Amino acid sequence: MEQLESKYNNFSKSNKIINLEKGKLPPQAIDLEEAVLGAMMIDKKGLDEIIDILSPEVFYKREHQLIYEAIEDLFKQTDPIDILTISNKLRSQGNLDAAGGDFYLIQLSNKISSSAHIEYHSRIILEKYILRKLIEISSNMIEKSYDETSDVFDLLDYSESQLYEITNGTLKRTFNEAKNLVSNALKKIKSLESKQGMSGIPSGFKHVDKITAGWQPSDLIIIAARPGMGKTAFILSMARNIAIGAETPIGVFSLEMSAEQLMMRMISSETGIESEKLRKANLSELEWQQLYSRVNKLENAPIFIDDSPGISVFDLRAKARRLVSQHGVKMIMIDYLQLMSAGGKGIGNREQEIATISRSLKAIAKELEIPVIALSQLSRSVETRGGSKKPLLSDLRESGAIEQDADIVTFIYRPEYYKLDTWEDGTPCAGQAEFIIAKHRNGALEDVRLRFTSSQAKFSDIDEDYFSVQESVSSTTFESKINDETSFDSAINIPSINPSSSFGIDDNIDDPDADMPF
Repeated sequence: MEQLESKYNNFSKSNKIINLEKGKLPPQAIDLEEAVLGAMMIDKKGLDEIIDILSPEVFYKREHQLIYEAIEDLFKQTDPIDILTISNKLRSQGNLDAAGGDFYLIQLSNKISSSAHIEYHSRIILEKYILRKLIEISSNMIEKSYDETSDVFDLLDYSESQLYEITNGTLKRTFNEAKNLVSNALKKIKSLESKQGMSGIPSGFKHVDKITAGWQPSDLIIIAARPGMGKTAFILSMARNIAIGAETPIGVFSLEMSAEQLMMRMISSETGIESEKLRKANLSELEWQQLYSRVNKLENAPIFIDDSPGISVFDLRAKARRLVSQHGVKMIMIDYLQLMSAGGKGIGNREQEIATISRSLKAIAKELEIPVIALSQLSRSVETRGGSKKPLLSDLRESGAIEQDADIVTFIYRPEYYKLDTWEDGTPCAGQAEFIIAKHRNGALEDVRLRFTSSQAKFSDIDEDYFSVQESVSSTTFESKINDETSFDSAINIPSINPSSSFGIDDNIDDPDADMPF
């Protein structure tokens, strides 16, 4: 009996599609495959239309895969493409007989007279391939689901990543040729000429952007500080700059503060009204006017907030994928890393869990090709240090893996928090902060001083008067804003993600912004 089960299992693994479909043939379009290959042999124009749509694996028949692979190689080498050149290419690759021989190539070319509708036919072939991939993925999911040794979260992540690949119409490649990489790099460098060197997403702080050239796709950026330094305030100021200033969609995962609290902070920063006044609704008539006149930009900002507490890496990855595919989000911000959970079994101690989270965030950034910014807590060793108490890389809390995985590690430091009146060079430090770039995998290390307005929890360039009024607004305009029937609630209707169920977290982790106003 055991031998029979073993044989059945082995047969099942090698015939997943047939078992799942109960003997049915997988989706295919052999006639269209023949028509497309024949059209490519007789008309190069048809090949130009579909070369970026198809790949060898989308063809069902092995013979067709080999023929298309030969055609693709000829196209890349800019060689002529016809029956003779394809035959010679297959012969040189040792695949001519496996592809059906010269007679089969002649048959394909005789079945079609033009390349009309070749793109439409190619998309049908691609659809059939996607259906076969879905069957394969489903079969793997069923098989792994019966395996009790499989981790359910790993299985969910595997399944969603496979479906994400199909959604984007691409497959993972095991390698890239140097000539393709060089060509792409030259195109990217050329495109930067018009962007004045800004290759990534601008933070809105000009001195920071000068050093980083913007936050780069696939980079993991860590912003660390002790509680009260303004980590949350910094990313909210940056979120405003990116979403409103650069009109770039961003996603914010807040594990500590609610979406409403974050939005109240952003309203304070955008309108210039102290957060305490907003919280108590203790506003003068002019401040009410100011509120309604300046909140419109924030209302239409492409900011998506998820305030699920204790979100796991798996949940974050799934939501990030949806944000990118459905809303075109170009950056993810996380507040903050130590409040996340790994969401799996057998992770080990807290240090190993943080290492797992750190590696996962880097993998998410690379998979989605977007920058991921994560706030991080610093250990208390900063407080016991003498002198200026500037943070160091060794102060990163709970794991050295954060420093290892991150492309950029930065710190926020405010001497004023430690009752200091001046910077180390003797200049006044009141209302100022330092953005310290302590690790930069692809650039320079530098300290940038920024203005910090504590009453509004806002960072800005030190030489920028952010709230200077460019144009005087008449009192009648203000009055019309006040009398507008639009309620305050609707004025701050920023889209957010509905939080899902969360996983447990350590309630003893320090409040990162306990000393912050608001």
